[in-house]
Amino acid sequence: MHMNFKVLVTATELATEGLVLLEQAGAKVIYMQEPESTHELSLILASQAVDAIIARTVTISAEAMAKSCTLKVISKHGVGFNNIDVAAATALGIPVFFTPGVNAASVAEMTIGLLLAAARRISWMDKEVHAGRWSRLQHGIELQGKTIGLVGLGQVGRRVALVCQALGMRVLAFSPSLKTSPLHGVELCASLAQLLQTSDVLSLHLPLTAQNKNLLGAAQFALMPRGAILINTARGELVNEVALAEALQTGQLFAAGIDTTVQEPLPDGSALRGLQNLVITPHVAASTPAALAGMASGAARNLLDFLRGQSMQHAACANRQVLR
Repeated sequence: MHMNFKVLVTATELATEGLVLLEQAGAKVIYMQEPESTHELSLILASQAVDAIIARTVTISAEAMAKSCTLKVISKHGVGFNNIDVAAATALGIPVFFTPGVNAASVAEMTIGLLLAAARRISWMDKEVHAGRWSRLQHGIELQGKTIGLVGLGQVGRRVALVCQALGMRVLAFSPSLKTSPLHGVELCASLAQLLQTSDVLSLHLPLTAQNKNLLGAAQFALMPRGAILINTARGELVNEVALAEALQTGQLFAAGIDTTVQEPLPDGSALRGLQNLVITPHVAASTPAALAGMASGAARNLLDFLRGQSMQHAACANRQVLR
C-alpha cells in the first residue's frame, strides 16, 4: 500500500533496515544536517509538510510541534523518550511510539563492559601502556562474591542480572512496579535506600522521569559501602554529576562507568573531566549495527502501522489514550 507522506529523521542517516520499509511504503524521507539543533528542527517543521518524525536525541518540544499543522505521529528510535514532550503531543492528538527490547542486548553488553573496565581500570592501563609506561595496577576489584544492585529490572536489567550471576555475584534489584522477582536468585529490595546500603556495585536501568531526576546524589552515595562502583547506561540526569565527581575523588566510589551525561557532548567545564577512575563513553550503548537496525525498523514499522490505520502495538505507545 503506497502512501505519499513525508518522514523526518532527526539524524543524518537511518539504518537500511528502517529506510527500506519507509521507501517500500512510498514515503519521502528527509534528514537533519545538525541532529542536536532545535532551531533546525523548528525550521523544517515550519516549512515542510512533515507527517511523521523518527526521533533520535534532539529535544522535540511543544513549541516545535506547534510549528507543524501536518504532524501526525512521533516514533522514537529507541526506548527512552524523555527528549519528547509527550504531554504536548497528547494534547495535539499525536501518538508517541518507542521500540522496547530491540536494543536490550547491546545495552546490557555495554553495561558489563563498563563494569569490567571500571573494576579493573582497564582503559587507564591501556592508555598508560600505549604511552610507553608499564603501569601495572594491582588493586582492581574481583567481582565474584560481590553484590550488584540493579535499579530497574526491565529487559536490560534482566540480561545484566544473568551475566552477573554467571560471574558469581549476588544480584539485588529495586523496581517498584514488580511485586515478585522475575528471575531465580534475584532478590527484590523494598526501597532504594536498602539497595544502596548493600550494593558493592550499583547499575541504573530505568527511564528518566520528572520524579527521578538526580535520583543519586551525595546522600545516596554516602549510603553505599565505601569503595563501591557505579554504572550508568540509562540517562545522565539520573545522577548528580558534582556529587559523583566528589565521590570518585574521595574514594567513596572506587570507580564509575557511564555511557550518558547530563549534557552531551560533555562540556569543557564538567566536573567529570580528567577523573582517572571514571570510564566514560559517548552515549553509544545502543549503537551497535544490530541494535541500530532493530531500532530503525521498529521505529519505521510503528509509524507506518499508525499512518496506514493498521493494528498497532499499544504497549509500544507512550500515550496510549490518543489511540482510543
